[in-house]
Amino acid sequence: MSTTLLHATHISHHFDLELYRDVALTLKSSHSAAILGRSGSGKSTLLHHFSTFLKPSTGEVNLLGKDIYRLNDTQIEMLRRYELGIIFQFHYLFKGMSALENIKVATMLAGETIDESLLDKLEITELMSQKISELSGGQQQRVSIARVLSKKPRVIFADEPTGNLDKETANLVMDVLLDYVHIEEAGLLLVTHDEEMAHRCDESYRLEDKKLERIS
Repeated sequence: MSTTLLHATHISHHFDLELYRDVALTLKSSHSAAILGRSGSGKSTLLHHFSTFLKPSTGEVNLLGKDIYRLNDTQIEMLRRYELGIIFQFHYLFKGMSALENIKVATMLAGETIDESLLDKLEITELMSQKISELSGGQQQRVSIARVLSKKPRVIFADEPTGNLDKETANLVMDVLLDYVHIEEAGLLLVTHDEEMAHRCDESYRLEDKKLERIS
């Protein structure tokens, strides 16, 4: 039986101008959801609300049974370290380290061990001894995703994780993310411009005209 991992209600936000209002979204275990929208619509900002990085102007975000914007800094840090996986369009790897060392840092902090099968699925096993600076952009992104998934997060927030990848590699990455969600009974919330990647998820939404609406 699936459980609710994320439940957000009445989310509104503005900087100089209002980005969106009265947004609601629920993500359950073993499920994936994608948010589509044009550049500047606020997709990434919305993801930041859900993933603990930005308090919305109004509304409530309940993540893993916790009202996250009532938690203190230490509680937030523990949630990020042990329960959440954050995948960015740009990898933020430690360039002076090898691929293996980058992954080891994440697993050590989370109290996990490296899953060799994950490296095989991402086709990066042979890259482990290489420095990050020696890898292509696509290889670096796959190492970054391995680093995140090796933590065994319960919820994955992914901001354009395939945006800089060719189609074949993008599909490989989506295969790995969706397999992880089902095997680990986790949840995936994906922000993307790519309609094809979005429709591979269980649900897809579009952020448009300051509203988030389900489209499939």
